[in-house]
Amino acid sequence: MHLQLAHVAEQEDLDEFTLLATSAGAEVVGVVEGRRVRPDSATYVGSGKTEALRELVAATGADVVLVNAALSPAQERNLEKAVAARVLDRTGLILDIFAQRAHSHEGQLQVELAQLEHLATRLVRGWTHLERQKGGIGLRGPGETQLESDRRLIGERIRALHRRLDRVRRQRNERRRSRARSVTPTVALVGYTNAGKSSLFNALTGAGVYAADRLFATLDPTMRRVALPNRSAMILADTVGFIRHLPHGLVAAFRSTLEEVRFADLLLHVVDAGHPEQREYQEHVERVLAEIGADSVPRLTVMNKIDVTGERARIESHGAVTRVFVSARTGTGIDLLKEVVGARIQPERARAVVRLPLTEGRLRAHLYGLGTVLNETVDGDDLLVTLTLSREQSRALAVEQGVQTTFLPDESGPEAALGGL
Repeated sequence: MHLQLAHVAEQEDLDEFTLLATSAGAEVVGVVEGRRVRPDSATYVGSGKTEALRELVAATGADVVLVNAALSPAQERNLEKAVAARVLDRTGLILDIFAQRAHSHEGQLQVELAQLEHLATRLVRGWTHLERQKGGIGLRGPGETQLESDRRLIGERIRALHRRLDRVRRQRNERRRSRARSVTPTVALVGYTNAGKSSLFNALTGAGVYAADRLFATLDPTMRRVALPNRSAMILADTVGFIRHLPHGLVAAFRSTLEEVRFADLLLHVVDAGHPEQREYQEHVERVLAEIGADSVPRLTVMNKIDVTGERARIESHGAVTRVFVSARTGTGIDLLKEVVGARIQPERARAVVRLPLTEGRLRAHLYGLGTVLNETVDGDDLLVTLTLSREQSRALAVEQGVQTTFLPDESGPEAALGGL
């Protein structure tokens, strides 16, 4: 069911809703469309469209009626009674897709929390045979009603899920601090659902994560280390796609996952270059980024699917590079994207020399783990490691490892800096 309202600035999209339905595994057997000035308070769609839905359900034997809007509990309940079939609104449909796609422990906890918080608003008093009765001798009720019991149990489960997610969040924060100590920048992929984020992730990393031409193919975040052309490296994070009117419950439940976006050093905003509503989709993504506090994170727009549009791989710049045109499916422009990302996340790297005792094998391995070592030479009992390094990495080495670095002037070798070591 798709209803166009006269006084709604941002209409829902029927084609997108159909994709949501098929992504959930539904077979669409019919569509009822209508126009109204404002939603009907009782059924949202009005009596005429309610009757049309009832007739369509009877004729097709449909199991569920999907409504392209967020219904109130009363509207959902009244419409179900009128059409004699289960009714699911847009929020419920998205929650169902998330429940199907969440595979990690954290993802399953997040989806269950969002589902229960959504369900808590839709409990109805259907257990009248157990309701409290009026006071008086012989007229006392059986105590707690089934409705009250359900609400209590759901509330207890919600509190338990919050506690478990808090523990997961602390673990994720610890891993994030560990990555920060390694001084390897984190780059997160963001974008509208089905823009090709997972395909781009695979093209950049060779990871082979699941990618499909359907909405919300990826829910669980995946992270991989990627070597860059300037001998540096990054941690690349694939994240859940955004969608217009993303339910607030999902944004809240996936807070710890979305924090990977908020704490990233750079965001790659992946856009389907051939989609007719790409500008509107970009605006929706920007709104969600602002909602999760990531609107100030530097970003680079990646125009994906140029194999469909027929464009060539290129960059657009206005003082600095703002957009890169690539095809994740064919690999066109991926090397160009790596070069641009390498320049953005390591803008002030310079050659430096670190002197280490030959016995410090662990620290030597740490330097190689940064992916920036150019060469090394032995000087007596010490090892001289020449590498490219940023000032931030140099400070981190001094604080975390007690190692001092000496930056080299341009076109000079390590011997020019030996006096300072």
